[in-house]
Amino acid sequence: MSSLPDFALSECPAPAPAADTTRVGLIVPSSNTTMETELPELFRRQTEATGHRYTFHSARAGMRRVNPEELRAMVGKAADCAAAVSDADVEVIAYACLVAVMAQGPGAHIQAEAVIAKAAAENGRPAAVTSSAGALVRTLRSMGVRRVSMVTPYMRPLTQMVCDYVTGEGFEVVDAIALEVADNLAVGRLNPENLPEIARGLKRNGVDAVVLSACVQMPSLAAVQCVEDEIGVPVITAATATAFEIFFALGHRPAIKGAGSLLSGVWPRQAGSLAV
Repeated sequence: MSSLPDFALSECPAPAPAADTTRVGLIVPSSNTTMETELPELFRRQTEATGHRYTFHSARAGMRRVNPEELRAMVGKAADCAAAVSDADVEVIAYACLVAVMAQGPGAHIQAEAVIAKAAAENGRPAAVTSSAGALVRTLRSMGVRRVSMVTPYMRPLTQMVCDYVTGEGFEVVDAIALEVADNLAVGRLNPENLPEIARGLKRNGVDAVVLSACVQMPSLAAVQCVEDEIGVPVITAATATAFEIFFALGHRPAIKGAGSLLSGVWPRQAGSLAV
């Protein structure tokens, strides 16, 4: 009969004091497999640099296929998800589905963030709120970006809708490549090693930045730094922009290596609105 080996209590790592740990709440599609891996990896690198620790706590809203009907239904569940995740006493909540919000029409991130903030506050656990949709446009604005090219996993009509949304926020979309993957689980299986070659196909003349993944489900973290190094302009993703705003909401300066200049600390976040 096997038994557990003996060990000294001194061999167990001591937990960090509560004051050195921040809880982050996420609202993700039920089929999302990427945001809960890329964000913790980014914040693990932040912990390596600063010593501050972060934990992630998620609520899931049903969504399997990226189409208008399922996206609309997912947005309708935002308040319930916000109340549920706020029970974990998180300091910030990130609504992590860019296209679900943008599909609701111009400026929809403002309303979505307000709904989430209200639900958390009414649950007795107020928190700062961002969304991947709002984070993307606010981050581009705070970086002084005017012209941008993008890669999306969406079908062409949804990609055009994202382009129209970004254009409506005051940016010029020079080019957008649509990978046309409708199943959200399949989006999560896309190989980020293919992104450098895909990015080479973008029209980039005169762009101020490239959005390598306008979707938090499309894996991209492994490619961000190498694409930025190759093309010589800032490269961001929906996930890195969301992380950037989480840091801003917490008052923490990012110090992350290997994820693009945005999270390296060289781009100070300008004053702007986050829902509270």
